[in-house]
Amino acid sequence: MSLRITAVGPGATIQDGGRHGLLRFGVTPAGPMDWVAMRTANLALGNAADAAAVEIPAGGLTVTCEERPVTLAFAGGDFSWKRDGERLPPAARITLQPGGILTARAGAWGSFSYLAVPGGVDVPEVMGSRSTHMRSNLGGMNGRMLTPGDLLLPAQPAGTRGDEAVIGAAWLAQDFTPIRAVPGPQDDYFGPEALAVFFGEPFVLTPAADRMAYKFTGPRIAHIRDFNIVTDGVALGAVQIAGDGQPLVQMADRAPTGGYAKIAHVARADIGRLAQLRPGESCHFIKVSSEEARAALLALEDQVNGTPSFLQPLKRIPTTETLLAANLIGGVTDGRTPEERS
Repeated sequence: MSLRITAVGPGATIQDGGRHGLLRFGVTPAGPMDWVAMRTANLALGNAADAAAVEIPAGGLTVTCEERPVTLAFAGGDFSWKRDGERLPPAARITLQPGGILTARAGAWGSFSYLAVPGGVDVPEVMGSRSTHMRSNLGGMNGRMLTPGDLLLPAQPAGTRGDEAVIGAAWLAQDFTPIRAVPGPQDDYFGPEALAVFFGEPFVLTPAADRMAYKFTGPRIAHIRDFNIVTDGVALGAVQIAGDGQPLVQMADRAPTGGYAKIAHVARADIGRLAQLRPGESCHFIKVSSEEARAALLALEDQVNGTPSFLQPLKRIPTTETLLAANLIGGVTDGRTPEERS
């Protein structure tokens, strides 16, 4: 009961909820870039929310089912998913038959999608997590990105796990509202004008964006004090402003510590939306309090935990190929009535 990877773009890895509690030892958490999408896929399949799944960047993925049928779920950006050439919704639970081929390619928007298998992907735990951190060669498939020929083994029996379904979750839709961020802890290194720039002007994601950090460009954010600080811990979503005056947002594979002043932290409720941006796309940051950020997180977690109630029956999406293959004609006639033919 396995999936064989036959094609995969750069950067695809296995990720679970992350390697937590070890930052003080210099061990980064890793984990998903978009925790909301990964949890949604897992919960649609009946897995634990943070079970190990495949994180698929824009380069895509192709897998073939071996030996027995397996039920899978996927969710994330607006990726183009196909089963045996037949188009599927961007978020769904489906069953793949032996010899069946499932493909994912980047679609209209989004940088990541997640593929969940029954019980999670069965790879060894390293320091309490199956998440891949490639810079330190920890977790996943021997600490590396996925390559053609790799086997994805489900941790639980891979039989069918419910009817095929569309995941009709509103929280997966593209959202253009501003990214919420909590000021600090070094916002006193910036004057009122600089804070107004960060919390008011648009910033564009540059090609310097990976699992470690997202570099943005926009109006210069000036320091009123030195841009260096005494090195301290770096949390997910930390927005550092180095000497060039541009925001650098720390993501899943961030370093444990850093020495640039942090103007704000992206709210965890919005970190997945930020991760789904593509280079060249822009966003705005909006100031919220820590209480507002916490309330937003709890509300989003409640929504995601209700994923099973948002499953709807999957209906086949007609394509040119399926229409040509279907017998849509019940007969032919020359237009004459039976009496005229006799």
